[in-house]
Amino acid sequence: MTSHSVHWQPTADIEVLQKRASMMRAIRDFFAKRDVWEVETPNLSSATVTDEHLQGFSTVFVGPGAAAGRTLYLQTSPEYAMKRLLAAGSGAIYQICKAYRNEEAGRRHNPEFTMLEWYRPGFDHFALMQELDELIQSLCHTQPADRISYQQACLEHLQLDPLSSNLEELREAANKLGHGDLAANESDRDVLLQLLFCDGVEPHIGQVRPCFVYDFPASQASLAKLNPDDRRVAQRFELYFRNLELANGFHELDNAEEQLARFEQDNLKRRQQGKAEKPIDPYLLGALEAGLPPCAGVAVGLDRVFMLALNKSQIRDVLSFDIGNA
Repeated sequence: MTSHSVHWQPTADIEVLQKRASMMRAIRDFFAKRDVWEVETPNLSSATVTDEHLQGFSTVFVGPGAAAGRTLYLQTSPEYAMKRLLAAGSGAIYQICKAYRNEEAGRRHNPEFTMLEWYRPGFDHFALMQELDELIQSLCHTQPADRISYQQACLEHLQLDPLSSNLEELREAANKLGHGDLAANESDRDVLLQLLFCDGVEPHIGQVRPCFVYDFPASQASLAKLNPDDRRVAQRFELYFRNLELANGFHELDNAEEQLARFEQDNLKRRQQGKAEKPIDPYLLGALEAGLPPCAGVAVGLDRVFMLALNKSQIRDVLSFDIGNA
């Protein structure tokens, strides 16, 4: 192959990458002023996420004590390792790192991407929403974000109560959006809710200013606490702006037994879908048993934030090299 036949140039313009670098510096300044310190955790780990909607990458380590080969996973998020630091007494921490998800590559996705994740002991999810809002305002020059509960958003845009609707009502709503065929054979409420939310709610929120959606159904709690006043919902939020999901945050679950039960439920769903089970992280469970301080945490897709800040329509326009020419 001659050098003339390959597109070796960066995917993004050098000027864009310089602006990206200055925004990275601004993020670090933002946390330095708030006494949140930067940490680094491994990209490779012995366990991975069990969530059936996330697919990770794995590799095999062959070395001392692992001559037969030991499977390691590229992290989909630094969450588990950061919670171990919190349990060890770290206080407020943040991390800017690479995360890896074996998903589609496209306008909004690259399988390797940059994530900002931080944790605030003593904060609930509303306090963390406020801090994230301040960060997004400073980076993207946005107006203060709107806030709406998941239930309110569905009532307003789908004329549907997501917490009490039965399967038939969810299918009927999907039919109105043109997804009748897909919905007819679907018996998982959450799959239907996600379809409805994606197609019937997301295009109508966060268009002029960012929008926080909070209090997701308990069945979509992931690693969030349930709301003590309404056990039908979890203390989880997501941030949307101009048809992009930018962040996912939790008032963090700190009960090891409940967390283990959720992981096992995930693996049960994986088996039912014909997917391979994933190893549950014993280190995270050990940290939760030892005691995670009451805290809230959030993961932010920084490449998407940079897309919005720099007015770019594709993720490749803010990456030095995307998966197509990495």
